[in-house]
Amino acid sequence: MKTYLKKIIKPDDLIKIEGKYPRKKCKISMCHGVFDLVHPGHIRHLSYAKSMSDKLIVSITSDVHVKKAQLRPYVPEILRAENLAALEFVDYVIIDRRETPIENLKKIKPDFFVKGYEYSKNLKINSKTKEEMDILKSYGGKFLFTPGDYVLSSSKIIEDENPDLSFIKLKSLMEGENIRFDNIFNTINKFKDVDVLVVGDTIIDTYVETALIGNNAKTPTFSTKYLNEKRYIGGAAIVACHLRAAGAKVKFCSVLGDDNDANFVKKELKKNKIKDLTISDIGRPTTDKRYYISDNYRLLKVDRVENFPVDQKIINQICKIIQKHQNGIVIFSDFRHGIFSNESVNQLKKSINTKVFKVGDSQVASRWGNILDFSNFDLITPNEKEIRFALGDQDTAIRPLASKLYEKAKCKTLMFKLGDKGLLTLRRKISKKDVRSFFVIDALEKNAIDPVGCGDALIAYASLSLYVSKNPVIASILGSVSASIMSTVNGNIPITKNKVRDKLITIAAEVKNL
Repeated sequence: MKTYLKKIIKPDDLIKIEGKYPRKKCKISMCHGVFDLVHPGHIRHLSYAKSMSDKLIVSITSDVHVKKAQLRPYVPEILRAENLAALEFVDYVIIDRRETPIENLKKIKPDFFVKGYEYSKNLKINSKTKEEMDILKSYGGKFLFTPGDYVLSSSKIIEDENPDLSFIKLKSLMEGENIRFDNIFNTINKFKDVDVLVVGDTIIDTYVETALIGNNAKTPTFSTKYLNEKRYIGGAAIVACHLRAAGAKVKFCSVLGDDNDANFVKKELKKNKIKDLTISDIGRPTTDKRYYISDNYRLLKVDRVENFPVDQKIINQICKIIQKHQNGIVIFSDFRHGIFSNESVNQLKKSINTKVFKVGDSQVASRWGNILDFSNFDLITPNEKEIRFALGDQDTAIRPLASKLYEKAKCKTLMFKLGDKGLLTLRRKISKKDVRSFFVIDALEKNAIDPVGCGDALIAYASLSLYVSKNPVIASILGSVSASIMSTVNGNIPITKNKVRDKLITIAAEVKNL
């Protein structure tokens, strides 16, 4: 064990070691901040604080209370604490579980409390700094500002340089949760015993490859030459395919048209050994979305679709299918193309057996689904746009925004898809082993080609993982790994468990070398 980790300590234990104020043996300085990335400005600041005393305490704001900027902190609290503890002149590090250092100042009563130079530049001291000053004054401590010869922002470094800490943060998370890669591999091995019912809208994704010829001289119309096209099943159907590729026993319930596209979908389901519970509706076409592409640029998207709610008789059929699913997982994959509507969603939810593990995903793209339709589910997996739409909130920063939805949705686990920034997971702490209520896993693929379909792979692997392991960290890792693989593929290709194992082996080797 790294000996400097012993410096990370709780306030009560620190007082037992150093005694209460006034201390006869030594003088103590204290600094407080986020310290997202320790940079030269921090070193000068902390070095100055230590020069004023015998011992230096550095307290850091815990992850849950860091609300400045988007996706902060960039570095999780335990790594921030370790970075500071590794500095020779730092004697103690405290992770402050409160929003401000006020309570710890009252309890520890340092001889000096040292703030950065930037807090002294304005003639008017802000209310929080004034409160800290008053506490120091109340017992005879001294409030100091660092000399202002070097100031640099962690946020500026993060935004400008974007350092890659993905594997370091993953290693820290796994160590903090006592999770080994063997635990993750064992989770994959249990997928074959899981029964899953997927209910949702089927989409065929057609990629039409073209070559740009030129543009019309009289109108702003460009001309392309047709080269070829490829068709993939998408929407809820590809979620079912990912689940089957992972090894689960899968049933699929959707509404298709009475057309050739429906036959294509059925053949794909049969090829992937998915139990076909689709229902035919002669009043609508099977949804087809055609993407016209030139040199990997998407020029145009044309949809053949009807979005009006399906007939009540069909909803009744779907409810009966859901009722017959007595064990395992049910996944509602809502693209708002007819199955899920204001009238049907509660009927469908009430049909789920109480023993069944419930997962919900509601897309906000060309249509407007609401993730709050799936409140009280075991797992929901929205992205930023879907959360902002559900809450009617365009302004709140990312992490507080996720917390707002989490409390309103009353779900057990929320996986907030952050695109190329990774995954933010919130969970309910049900035991003392759950040391953190939320955590971030950075994107595990730096050479992404196509983000389309990553969320479908994630929900499939995360659902299976969470169901068999009961561990949101393992589920988030496997969901992130499957999404990272999907991001390197053009088109909707089912991600097999062997591909996930291979990617995990590569990641494990990277982590081991840190």
